[in-house]
Amino acid sequence: MQTSTNLHSALVGVDGCKAGWIAVHRETGAAPSVSVFSSFQALLDTLPDATIAVDMPIGLPDFSSRGGRGPEALVRPLLGARQSSVFAIPSRAALYADTSDFTTIEAWYAAHRRASEVAMTTSDPPRGVSIQAFGIFAKIREIDALLIARPELRGGVFESHPEVAFCRLNGGEAMTLPKKIKGAVNPAGMEERKALLCRHGYEKFFLDQPAPRGATSDDFLDAAAMMLIAGRIASGEARPSPDPPLADRFGIQVAIWA
Repeated sequence: MQTSTNLHSALVGVDGCKAGWIAVHRETGAAPSVSVFSSFQALLDTLPDATIAVDMPIGLPDFSSRGGRGPEALVRPLLGARQSSVFAIPSRAALYADTSDFTTIEAWYAAHRRASEVAMTTSDPPRGVSIQAFGIFAKIREIDALLIARPELRGGVFESHPEVAFCRLNGGEAMTLPKKIKGAVNPAGMEERKALLCRHGYEKFFLDQPAPRGATSDDFLDAAAMMLIAGRIASGEARPSPDPPLADRFGIQVAIWA
């Protein structure tokens, strides 16, 4: 099983955000900080030798089966009403079907259609690409390209998922309230999660601060949860789903850690 090493001096929890990547990070013995990075490479440059847990799929299938890559089907039953937050990731070919920088909404939708066409031919049962999944394709490719080019990073960058993290941190019980309702942040759901994070060592004033420019309040909380999972990974307490993890054709680990 791939695990972190004691050489990693920092714990980093990461979520994608409009400006790039939001990271909640902490050096050993220090208080946590929050930063936004324009690229994952910039994050790695600033926070080297870290154990990183990121809310982004890592390890891509050549062919997508029912339920996704494998981890998704295992963690959904844990989440009850929150399981829709875990969505299936299509094939690597679908993710790389169109890597353009989209300058118009028409081009964006055309690229989504192309990705769906490729996904349909590389899945069983045939399945297109949801708009939600397509929206993070560029970020998935960003991490994927780094892990292909730099295998040494694979021992420090781990996939997690916020709702799986909150469930695991809550003794196996899923959160009762949604973070968002019809796309808008749900204050009660946010407070439920903040209370849980505080039970695991965060100060309320840290979690109550405004999210940095380019990120939302729920991005911030998700990154905070990811940092706790990075700590669990570094200490050997985290568990992967599946256990042992799968691997894609590049040897990149396929598992959701929490």
